[in-house]
Amino acid sequence: MMDRRFFLRDSALAMAGVGLVAPAWLARAAAVAGAAGKRKVLVALFQRGAMDGLNAVIPFTDKRYQELRPSIAVPAPGQDGGALDLDGSFALHPALAPLHRLWKRRQLAVIHAAGSPDPTRSHFDAQDYMESGTPGLKSTRDGWLNRALGPAPAATPLRAVSMGSRLARTMRGSNSAVAINQIRDFKLRGGAESKDALEAMYAGTRDADLAAPGRDTFEAMKLIESIDRAPYSPAAGAVYPASPFGRSLQQIARLIKADAGVEVAFADIGGWDTHTNESPRLAGLLADFAGSIGAFCTDLEDRFEDVMLVTMSEFGRTARENGNGGTDHGHANAMFVAGGSPALQGGKVHGKWPGLEPEQLYESRDLAVTTDFRSVLGDLVSAHLGVADVGRVFPGAAAPRLGLLG
Repeated sequence: MMDRRFFLRDSALAMAGVGLVAPAWLARAAAVAGAAGKRKVLVALFQRGAMDGLNAVIPFTDKRYQELRPSIAVPAPGQDGGALDLDGSFALHPALAPLHRLWKRRQLAVIHAAGSPDPTRSHFDAQDYMESGTPGLKSTRDGWLNRALGPAPAATPLRAVSMGSRLARTMRGSNSAVAINQIRDFKLRGGAESKDALEAMYAGTRDADLAAPGRDTFEAMKLIESIDRAPYSPAAGAVYPASPFGRSLQQIARLIKADAGVEVAFADIGGWDTHTNESPRLAGLLADFAGSIGAFCTDLEDRFEDVMLVTMSEFGRTARENGNGGTDHGHANAMFVAGGSPALQGGKVHGKWPGLEPEQLYESRDLAVTTDFRSVLGDLVSAHLGVADVGRVFPGAAAPRLGLLG
């Protein structure tokens, strides 16, 4: 259950169109850029509904792939509508062309057969376990992305940003974060008079659990309003898809480039539960997904060196297609890591491929997990964010590091 502190921080100012917020700060608002400076940023993207990793990153040399999916298999590289070759064994779905361009620049790493060791096929439970970073443990109250934040080196209300009307599960915890649906709408409804009255009400309360979120929300609004005053156009010809996911990534890029102190950010994209008519649905989802990521990476320009982006989905899909031209809830999946750092071991498919033979499948039906998702996230938390104690972020995990960042 959500405790009183989380409830107040997540909903106290819902009428203002904002969510959970950050520490008191704005006395030096004019010096935000100088105080915050350029920081390492980790952006986590969640594909809700369970992406079909086998049709996103195709094991085209595994003969069982075509046998298991006679009507929905993606053609091999070189064939009409064929996949985009990565390394002679794996290929990307053709809708992932923007990611393929990152791959060729060694700015994209693929981790196949990754996932949670927990066997649940429940979307709700699997998403909760992945966002908390504690598979199989329902009692965890905070999220791994919140725990990845260390002590704030310089106070800023935009240190942790969750895109959406409510704070994502992975962002909840003792460290402060802010939920933003739209930058332009991050303001109090009702005008200046209502704002002054509500601000005075929160300032006057004796309840510290209510006063701090209220005070900090107004400070966050002031900072975001100052950023929003400057017109924004994506750099280097970047064109974001006109979709909620595209808008989310554009707004994250805008906040990063404003040097507002963002360290972690989160966004999600739904619709991946492809039980029926998968091929056209998956192609559309992947095009939005990859187009948004490609535009984001281009838009960041030189700031891309400071940013790592990681994708995840609660579980994969069945290896065999079903009778409705789709796939059902599975186990292992594919993850992507993108970044401009020369330390990223891009242009490689990481992890151990388990195979698709009957005896190699998990419960005789799914791609088996050979890489714990916490190994991927642990690499980024330690090598990119500089967290020394990864066990604090992923308690109880025995997942070894992959060496994604050299």
